Amino acid sequence: MREFIQFTLGGISFGMVYAAIALSLVLIWRGTRILNYAQGAMAMLTAYVAFTVIGHTGSYWAGFAAALAAGLVLGAVIERTVIRPVESKPPLNAVVVTIGLLVFLEGLAGLIYGGQYRSFPAAFSITGLHAGSVPLGISRNDVFVAGAVLAAALALAALFRYTSAGLRLRASAFNAYAARLLGVRVGRMLTLGWALAGLIGALAGVLVSPATFLYPASMDSIFVLGFTAAVIGGLDSPAGAVAGGLILGVALNYVGGYLGSNLETIFGLAALIVVLMIRPSGIFAASAGRQV
Repeated sequence: MREFIQFTLGGISFGMVYAAIALSLVLIWRGTRILNYAQGAMAMLTAYVAFTVIGHTGSYWAGFAAALAAGLVLGAVIERTVIRPVESKPPLNAVVVTIGLLVFLEGLAGLIYGGQYRSFPAAFSITGLHAGSVPLGISRNDVFVAGAVLAAALALAALFRYTSAGLRLRASAFNAYAARLLGVRVGRMLTLGWALAGLIGALAGVLVSPATFLYPASMDSIFVLGFTAAVIGGLDSPAGAVAGGLILGVALNYVGGYLGSNLETIFGLAALIVVLMIRPSGIFAASAGRQV
């Protein structure tokens, strides 16, 4: 029972990181019907921004804020300069462009920062917490990771549901032609959607880097699992993305804890294949789609 609790709590922490990547993918997919294969590389690059700022200032929170700002700007710039020319083209064009962007960003990071593994600082202590004499299998930093992603998800939900900008974003994603007839500047809304996705991806990059080290390809496996979480929850459902991330994170922690860590990646890919075969729209698509 003690192991079960530890694996569950640890899985929630990593699951929230997968949820953040999944949420960033969903934000882009809803607005443009483009799957951004470079999302992990964008998150990696913003983590390097945070690493640089922390090294110069000695302040984790200055680096944290710089990474989020960099993600916001990077998402907007990429949508304007790289994605917009292919948004109305055949879907394969966008696939090739985002994969090319992935290679470019990882190569750029390698040129600027080198390919060596770097230790990234954590926001809080990574010493395990205890309930009395019982170890919980999580640290204060794990609690911060889960809380930060949850707060970001709730903020996005409030943005979409209660603000005029959120209403315009939803209208642009649901029917761009009708939104234009109603006076919505759809192009600006798409840029805003990519900017928000860049911000959420940057959050994931900063939060996961203390556990994975930082190097140019450090976010590749996290992106794959984040994509799996998005597929599980449904690419049209922000709430489903969070739920999918939590489900995947806890399930992978059970597999790693009870069967061996070498099976985690295989299980994650198997889960992706099963969901695509049985319910390609996602488990939560019918009930949660377009509600936030």
